[in-house]
Amino acid sequence: MLQSITIFPLATSQPATWFMNTIAFWTFIMIGSMAIGGYFMFRKFLKVLPKQDGKSKLDWQNYWVERSRPLWTDESKAFLNVLVEPVPNAFRDIAKHTIAARIGQVAIESGATEVTRDHCLQGYILATPKRDYRSLIRFLNKNNIDYSPYKHMLNK
Repeated sequence: MLQSITIFPLATSQPATWFMNTIAFWTFIMIGSMAIGGYFMFRKFLKVLPKQDGKSKLDWQNYWVERSRPLWTDESKAFLNVLVEPVPNAFRDIAKHTIAARIGQVAIESGATEVTRDHCLQGYILATPKRDYRSLIRFLNKNNIDYSPYKHMLNK
């Protein structure tokens, strides 16, 4: 009778269990990462969808930025840069564009000939989501920026 000789010993359950746990761990990490990325991509997709007037939120932002471009002074641009300092570098350009659009809208609707510090503060408050008002107030207080004329906007 021939006996079969195995070159490799039978795998024990310990290494196989460790390998399967590692695979399961990385599967959860990958699915979690894809879900988080998908959430943010879906939010961006919703901004591009046209509203009832036929323009999307991004179209309106671009409109207000372009329309208010001649109204911006060096002082107001510098103040806008100060206002977007707390935003992480990766998102700062997007936040700056969004806030600049809101500031431009405020300035144009008020009939101003240039964007002032007051327009910047008012637009900054309007562009900030309500959930971030506490950090906004903390930032303004830390930089000694007087926002007292606009406190009523923060209490809504």
